[in-house]
Amino acid sequence: MDGYVHVYTGEGKGKTTAALGLALRAAGAGWKVLIAQFAKSRDSSELAALERFADLITVHQYGRGGFITGAPEPADVDRARRGLAECNEAIASGEYSLVILDEANVAVKLGLFSVDELLAVIDGRPRGVELVITGRDAHARVINQADLVTEMREVKHYYNDGVDGRKGIEK
Repeated sequence: MDGYVHVYTGEGKGKTTAALGLALRAAGAGWKVLIAQFAKSRDSSELAALERFADLITVHQYGRGGFITGAPEPADVDRARRGLAECNEAIASGEYSLVILDEANVAVKLGLFSVDELLAVIDGRPRGVELVITGRDAHARVINQADLVTEMREVKHYYNDGVDGRKGIEK
């Protein structure tokens, strides 16, 4: 089986949600899945749900709490780079059929790791590993390397009317 590279990017909601849906589908097919979240670290309803699939889905967070909104601190860079190295090892191990690098595009944009480092992960993966990269502002070189690119575009969002994130929907 060939593994393909998916990129879910854009300003609209749904990038992580789409990737998690794919993780659920893969687990249903008996695949082992690794989900690595960069630039964020928080409890969420999806993490609670994924615990039920712990035999097939592994989740690691490489953020320091919340979501980075300003300039990253050295600790943010250290965690992200260590995380990317761990993901590269996990991908090379052949243990996982699907690997999701959630918010990796944002990590590149923030300078947590370079686009070259992310491309090295893409290029170095074994043939059968499906790789999903999410986050706004995907670098043009990542888009060029991908086999599938989906851009989420916001047409309308209730956030703009002052609705906060709701448990079970956004968090």
